[in-house]
Amino acid sequence: MVQSVELLLDAPLDAAVRDEWARLLDAGIHHSQGRVRSESNRPHVTLFVARILPPELEDATRAAITVRRLSLRLGGVVVFGGRYATLARTVVPSIELLELHARIFEVLAGCSGVPEHIRPGEWTPHVTLARRVPAARVGAAVIAAQTPERQLAGSSAGVRRWDGEAKREWLLT
Repeated sequence: MVQSVELLLDAPLDAAVRDEWARLLDAGIHHSQGRVRSESNRPHVTLFVARILPPELEDATRAAITVRRLSLRLGGVVVFGGRYATLARTVVPSIELLELHARIFEVLAGCSGVPEHIRPGEWTPHVTLARRVPAARVGAAVIAAQTPERQLAGSSAGVRRWDGEAKREWLLT
């Protein structure tokens, strides 16, 4: 299991992404994030992920979060992977977002099990729409996820910690 630090979306952006999740389910894309009924399942941007995030680094992580709200723009749909794909909305990277990511990475870089793709310069900010979509369904998933607005604008609504093993979340800001 993994642990992460995640940027939450404001209510209008959260609702827009949940609408996309629902459209995917309506189109028969059963790998949509909307299938997960847990209260902690919410649209977010993963800022950091590792196998273990030691509790003694939590205060330093909080201190790295120097901005209360960030303006966010969700861009187009992107597909990660091959035979089984992750479908996501890109997040247009602002200087503030990249700086926040870099500060959090600096604090947590020594944690166990940090994947290469989360490192500054390798990270692609995104909001996941569906996971493990079979290659034969990717086209239908992309079509179902499309909205009339090619970009959605809003802001962040805080930063949370997620413990995937304990299935527990808590706010850092």
